[in-house]
Amino acid sequence: MTKIKSYQDLLVWQRSMGLVESIYSVTGQLPEDERFGLVSQMRRAAVSAPSNIAEGFGRQASGEYRHHLSIARGSLLELETHIIVCQRLGFLKSEITDPLLSEITEISKMLATLTSRLR
Repeated sequence: MTKIKSYQDLLVWQRSMGLVESIYSVTGQLPEDERFGLVSQMRRAAVSAPSNIAEGFGRQASGEYRHHLSIARGSLLELETHIIVCQRLGFLKSEITDPLLSEITEISKMLATLTSRLR
């Protein structure tokens, strides 16, 4: 097994960064009047996940790391809710939202696994 030297080596961080790219692309399709509403909130929530994974990795104590992983998971669930809102309001079709929601579920599971290994 290889030693993790950087948060960038973590698959969960890499997948979260991929999700950020997807969210930036998808939010470009939302109505212009949502630019300061859903678009901004979705982008911030998406960026928060890998940012907190990175920040937690840099902390000296495993308790702090777990705390930041918990924040990352919360941001993913916030993003999930925003995506569902977009779907319910008719801004995004399920062909777009379903893969995003699946990726959020997978990343959340990865965070849970990583958190449990830090105990």
